[in-house]
This record gives sequence, structure tokens and C-alpha cells, in this order.
Amino acid sequence: MLEDLAAQGRAIIVISSELPEVMRLSHRIAVMCEGRLTGILPGGENTTQEQIMELATQRDPALAGAEDQK
Repeated sequence: MLEDLAAQGRAIIVISSELPEVMRLSHRIAVMCEGRLTGILPGGENTTQEQIMELATQRDPALAGAEDQK
């Protein structure tokens, strides 16, 4: 169904932690960590799971320091 909608030119937002699914379905992958955007990557075979995980684990140093003080 998603592929049919995309073929019609419709925009689709997919939220998933399943990286193979995200890579297969996406033209662009927006990666977030702790509620902030850490990067945008091309979808498909142009991106690796390692690249996604690198961005998904980029913690904000300011937030990390605040957590340690609690």
C-alpha cells in the first residue's frame, strides 16, 4: 500500500526502529536522538545501518551533563 501511495506522488512519513524496513521504504531518512534531529541521510542502498546508528546515538553534550547532575 505504501509503495502505491508513493507512486501516486504522495508523501509518507514512516516511524520505525526497524532499520532494514526504514532503509527499504525511504527516499530520505531523518534521524533523531533525544528528541532532536541529528541528520538526514539518503534512503535505499545509499545508507548503511551503521550510518543511521551513528546519528541515532549522537547525544547532546549539554543534555548529558544535565543528566549526570540529577
